[in-house]
Amino acid sequence: MPQVSQPIYKIKVEKNVYVTMRDGVRLAVDVYRPDVPGKFPALLAMSAYGKDLQVLPQQLQPRAEGSLLWDGTIEAGDPEYLVPRGYVHVIGDVRGSGDSEGQHVGQTDPEEARDGYEMVEWIAQQPWCDGNVGMIGISYYAGLQCRVAIEQPPHLKAIFPFEVHVDVDPTGVVNPGAYRIYTGRPMDPGPNNGSGMAPINYVSAVEKRLSRDEFERLWQERLNDPDLKQYSIYWSCLRYPYKNPIFADVLLTASCNDDKYRQIRPMPLDKIRIPVYTGGPWSHDWASQAFDCFNGVGGAKKCLMVAPGTIDRPWRTQHEEMIRWFDYWLKGIDTGIMKEPPIKMFIPGANKWRYEQEWPLTRTKWTKFYLRSWKRLLEEPPTEDEGPDCYVQEPPSVTADVKSVKYTTPPFPQDTEITGPLAVHFYAAIDQDDTNWNVKLREMDEHGNEIVHLPGTQPHLTDNWLKASFRALDEAKSKPGRPWHANKKQPVRPGAIYEYALSIGDLSKVIKSGHRLQMEICSMDNVPGYMHVCSSKTVLHKIYHDKEHPSYLLLPVIPE
Repeated sequence: MPQVSQPIYKIKVEKNVYVTMRDGVRLAVDVYRPDVPGKFPALLAMSAYGKDLQVLPQQLQPRAEGSLLWDGTIEAGDPEYLVPRGYVHVIGDVRGSGDSEGQHVGQTDPEEARDGYEMVEWIAQQPWCDGNVGMIGISYYAGLQCRVAIEQPPHLKAIFPFEVHVDVDPTGVVNPGAYRIYTGRPMDPGPNNGSGMAPINYVSAVEKRLSRDEFERLWQERLNDPDLKQYSIYWSCLRYPYKNPIFADVLLTASCNDDKYRQIRPMPLDKIRIPVYTGGPWSHDWASQAFDCFNGVGGAKKCLMVAPGTIDRPWRTQHEEMIRWFDYWLKGIDTGIMKEPPIKMFIPGANKWRYEQEWPLTRTKWTKFYLRSWKRLLEEPPTEDEGPDCYVQEPPSVTADVKSVKYTTPPFPQDTEITGPLAVHFYAAIDQDDTNWNVKLREMDEHGNEIVHLPGTQPHLTDNWLKASFRALDEAKSKPGRPWHANKKQPVRPGAIYEYALSIGDLSKVIKSGHRLQMEICSMDNVPGYMHVCSSKTVLHKIYHDKEHPSYLLLPVIPE
């Protein structure tokens, strides 16, 4: 019968243990271990959020994003759960943060991955470690797990990266070309991110990488960007970049057309050779990134879990599954996890868990719903000329009103499962030289009311953004339901009709009989905390859906 480790140990804590890196920089870690003699497997968690903050789960109960006292930076895992079950929990500050020395130059600084390699090997040699090391933590911690695993430290045996971003470059699959303000916000405290980072010596990665003349030219170009000038808080971060150099780097590079400027590149996940258990919730783009991680890693064993709702902070969810994973790989206990299919997902609407073998599902019936006249979404393509639908968006300096066009399906005749990656292919023209496209998908009930997907954080089912000038696709990487954008800026000629392809995320949802799907296309948002930098010009948008321009929504329908 499968077994898992039980809580039998008390906890001993060693604070501010300093570990010297290859260049002499000392990194600070706190060690939580069983209060008995002996050797145990260890679980490492490192970030720039501050190690001392991570033990506050003893005082704070987990709560959902957007709720009172929610803090999105308490993500290292709970030592009070892990240590009594026979694990050493090592929580550390990356260089340039918290109690560590050195410079911090952003979340994807190669030095962090090399530091992680050395930290894993240091842990393996300690008298309290049996030589088996894993890594844990979500979000920032998860990304660092993957980057350390790519370095292949000999004693790193398995990782558990949940809510991982394997490609958060603004010109990649997430928000291609569009300034997404939230990306750079975690350094600052506030209701959307919690406590923020713990900086002691943050510097600009872009300034270090470029010559003085190149940096000055790029900086002046961004300062004079009329779109960015509408957002005084963010323009200020560029004008005075040393008060928040990481955020300034995001603003400097968000719409660059040159690889040397890029802040973040996709991870070479195929270099990961150890077992990986990844996952996240069906919210924001966490599921899409988890599936990219699952499909990209080269390890012999990989698992994935997609959960309902959001992952609360402080992070305590998934701990039982995490113990099953590490009990097998670090302790050699048969927990039964190796006998299960690799993918476990919750199906919203059906409200049940289900195992799968692959992603996307091989039984997917790819179904096109065409944009049609009278704001309809139909399975029948247009066979004649239909006039374009239009909306005019004024800039946010003029109005907070978001203009859009919406297209709605007929009522579904029976419960219909949509599970997989979704995409929109549409033809459009604008009367200016650029704009943002935002596509949202909603479920509507019999009375035309929206079914709220995630109260307080994400009412719609899914969405994504695309800057018109970054419409170019990487055909080699693109797949059904997942168009992949190249890092290539192309001019937009006013009045010209272009085809735009946009991934709008990975989703699972059973649409109830009598319900409809509604797709909205707009160009601006007005949600504080997750804002995108929108055009400073008034822009006329025309969406085409005729015989020569068959615009459509691509849905992954799963047969009964």
